[in-house]
Parts: sequence; structure tokens; C-alpha cells
Amino acid sequence: MTAKSVMDPHPCILNPSDTIKTAAGYIMEHRYRNLPVVSDDGVFLGVFGVNCLLRLVLPKALFIDKGLDNVGFIHESLHDLHDRLREVENEPISVCMRQDAPTVSPDTPLVETLLLLYQQRTSIPVVVQGSGKLMGMISYFDVGEKILSA
Repeated sequence: MTAKSVMDPHPCILNPSDTIKTAAGYIMEHRYRNLPVVSDDGVFLGVFGVNCLLRLVLPKALFIDKGLDNVGFIHESLHDLHDRLREVENEPISVCMRQDAPTVSPDTPLVETLLLLYQQRTSIPVVVQGSGKLMGMISYFDVGEKILSA
């Protein structure tokens, strides 16, 4: 068996020009950890997910190189975080998408695919080598459904 046998061939996808608000809506509505970002011709460009959203709402001081070692003194409210999200909600997801996300090819062996899923702790894009076309996504739920129905 291969990655193709456990992938969702019709995942929800994003375009790099989609807004952060649109992407956040998909993520929250469907409880996705990340979504693939593809070009108009279906080439995989990266992923946008919950880690990007968290980075956008947390104080910028937390991400300064050689910055803070202790953040216990920073007191934020949910309102503060919401205000930060509203400041960027109309920005394109390309400002924060992860372009170096690990991928598998459709013919990657199943055990190798599942090990990567376990190691990454997030959904894995299935991408055709050479063309870069997105074929599907593999999530814990996709794999769980296949195992339970076997």
C-alpha cells in the first residue's frame, strides 16, 4: 500500500491570495490543522495552518531573534489576541504560509507515510514529483477511517 491509498483526493485548498480571515474560517469550521496552498494550475506551494494563526496573534516580541527567554510577565487577554487577528485578517495567507512543509509522493510506501504523519503531527500533502501538482492530503482522520474500515 502507498500514500495514495489513504489520502483525501479532494482536500479543501487555498490560493496564496486568499485572506487570513478566509483561511481561519475554513480551519475553525472544519477543525483543520493546516490546509494546502496551491497555484491556479494546481501546483503545491505550501501550507497555511493553526501555527501561522498563532504566530499572527501572539505579541511580536516573542519572535525576535535572541529575544525573550521568559514570557511569564506578558499578560494578554483574548480581546488583545482578537485585535491582533483583526489587524491582519485581510492580508493574504502568503505572508505566513509554510513553504517548506514535508510532502510525500503518491507512491510513497504506507509505513513511511504514516511515520512522517506521526513525526510531523500534522496533515501531509501528497505531491507528484516533477510537476509539483497536489494530489491530495493525508490526515489522522483519513488514516483512522481507512484502518477502522479495513
